[in-house]
Amino acid sequence: MLSGLENPFHLLILLTVVLLLFGAKRLPDMGRSLGRGMREFKEAITGNGPPEPAMAAERAEEALPAGRAVDA
Repeated sequence: MLSGLENPFHLLILLTVVLLLFGAKRLPDMGRSLGRGMREFKEAITGNGPPEPAMAAERAEEALPAGRAVDA
């Protein structure tokens, strides 16, 4: 007997239930936010994202010579 999600009929039933629960207007927003979250997670894991502002400020302070003070 066919069981699990590899059966196309089961996928059709699952998609129908999701459509009835959330509605056609909310599905694109949910997909967009899921994709954005996955992209942010991937950038955080690989380290390819932009540097955080706090880290950039610390690096700028480290780059100054030790004897010089920063004028505020």
